[in-house]
Amino acid sequence: MNPRLLGKTVELPARHRDGTEFPIELSLSRWEEQGQPAFGAIIRDIRERRANEERLFRLAHLDPLTELPNRAVLRERLTEIVTAMRAVSVLMFDLDGFKEINDSHGHATGDAALKAMAARLLSCVRPIDTVSRLGGDEFVLIMPDIGDPLRAAAVAEAIITAVAEPFEHAGQTLRVGTSVGIALAPAHGENADDLLSCADLALYQAKSEGRHCYRLFAPMLRERAQRTRTLRDELGRAVENDEFVLFYQPQVRMRDGALTGAEALIRWQHPERGLLAPGAFLDVLDKSRYAAQVGDWVLRTACRQAVAWRAAGAARFRIGVNLCSAQVQRGDLAETVQVALAESGLQADGLELEITENIVLRHDAQLVVALRNLREVGVGIAFDDYGTGYASLSLLKRFPLTRLKIDRSFVTGKLASHQDMTIVRAILQLGHGFKLDVIAEGIETEAEYTRLRTKGCQEGQGYLFGKPMPADIFANRFGLRIREDMPAALTAR
Repeated sequence: MNPRLLGKTVELPARHRDGTEFPIELSLSRWEEQGQPAFGAIIRDIRERRANEERLFRLAHLDPLTELPNRAVLRERLTEIVTAMRAVSVLMFDLDGFKEINDSHGHATGDAALKAMAARLLSCVRPIDTVSRLGGDEFVLIMPDIGDPLRAAAVAEAIITAVAEPFEHAGQTLRVGTSVGIALAPAHGENADDLLSCADLALYQAKSEGRHCYRLFAPMLRERAQRTRTLRDELGRAVENDEFVLFYQPQVRMRDGALTGAEALIRWQHPERGLLAPGAFLDVLDKSRYAAQVGDWVLRTACRQAVAWRAAGAARFRIGVNLCSAQVQRGDLAETVQVALAESGLQADGLELEITENIVLRHDAQLVVALRNLREVGVGIAFDDYGTGYASLSLLKRFPLTRLKIDRSFVTGKLASHQDMTIVRAILQLGHGFKLDVIAEGIETEAEYTRLRTKGCQEGQGYLFGKPMPADIFANRFGLRIREDMPAALTAR
């Protein structure tokens, strides 16, 4: 007996009678008994304890689904690398099309997809690299000692190709893609938080620029993110302080230039930066929790203004209002519009809702039902920016449209471009064939006006007839003066 083991507890391997090994805990002790030394041993089977310890270790360090290192391990390893002042590439991924797999085939199939993609990521990297699952369909790869953007990009391309390969599950062939954001140390950050944040910003850029691609972090992405955070914080104050205003751009009948209506366009009267056009804030507003609330305000305000101008002399005046995605997603679009009409007193034919392709593609089924209900009561439905996206001709059959709006990009270039003229002519023919009115946006010159009028375009909108303008200037321009004897409800903002 080894005397150094006396009084100690040690773990040793033991062998079962069938030859298999298992861990034991051995405790040896010595004592005197009738003047003679005595020895004893306690042997414990610790297989269950080892299994529990292993389970706890895996819970603390590994993602339970893919068995990849989890977020805590990733941060620890990345911190060790940057603390040692070693170069490192951080690649952040999420799966394009994963939600559709989950929604269409169930979460079990989604889990299988995540496992398959984890295996493909591992097949593209070195043994010293770390692939981690952050959660959901987000993964991160850290590659120590690689600070060259070309090498990082090559790995990103290899992973994009590998992920795009179809995979089989339960007799089905499924496909996903991936978008990748890349950040490098020390160029883009000196700690784990900065690098992960930079990679995330680059990933967002890749997703916004078409997906299935990679983007390398650039400082402007952080500036853009800061601008977004600032605007998001200021939006709440803008709603509370009533800082939004509506401008109106005239729409005219092409054959005689008579006013037919206007498009209501939002502006932000910012207390520090002055009057902001939609391009400065609308993308942030549309993704904020205030989107539907502001959209409803635009609808109500525009309806009240249309009532006032109808009473002031433009009896058939029509107001165009752009819908936002949040108003549709909420599920009560038809009810909201009908309440706005009832509260303002505007006849249904005095309102035209403008929808874009993005809204159609995101909310196809529920939007069709709501718009059909509104069309039945007389509300007009216009397809905005028609011809600029991927909208199929079938949308003209399924949606209860009353008007197509030719995008300004075709109008302003059509005199010099045979292709643009062909598109304009085709949209006019579609409108005629589907018995839809057509209005052309962006008319700036007499030559464009004359050409469109001779081609049969019914209405026009653009700087030639007037830029977007405040309500009082619009009223003066078109002789829509509010009479003193009008009810207050008609003159209210």
